[in-house]
Amino acid sequence: MGRRSRKQSLAEASAQSAPKKRPSGAERDEIARAELKPLAPGERPLAVQLASGLAALLALANVAFYFGGVEVQGQKPALLGVLAFAAVMALAAWGMWNLRYWALLGFQALLAMTLVISGLSLMVAGNLLAVVLCVAILLGGGWLFWKLIRVLGRVKVPALRGD
Repeated sequence: MGRRSRKQSLAEASAQSAPKKRPSGAERDEIARAELKPLAPGERPLAVQLASGLAALLALANVAFYFGGVEVQGQKPALLGVLAFAAVMALAAWGMWNLRYWALLGFQALLAMTLVISGLSLMVAGNLLAVVLCVAILLGGGWLFWKLIRVLGRVKVPALRGD
């Protein structure tokens, strides 16, 4: 077998055994967008129900704790701050329940900040209860954040397709 024929056989063998080309990032994005189905009328995924319920619970609990006389670091919090936070959470709960993109995105931003603070707090946790609380927030909040990402995409689908 001559030198040239060996080179051709090696080139043919490597061309046949070469793995198929993986799609680029932009191609994967297009595939993912094409697979997204818009939410049906009245459909509320579990993540939306949980997030909306959590926001409503935080709003009610904050006001209830204030009027129950709970102190934070030995001081009673300012009523205006308590009511402002409760109003934001109530608005977020309403917006998420009605599948408003701005509400879902805003709640995810607050959730992301909570996750960062919880992760940083875990590094300085002084007892087992603090560690368990931080880990619970990270696991539950991380799961909810991840599930809301797909919901955001499904809420936005009609706008992406020009409907």
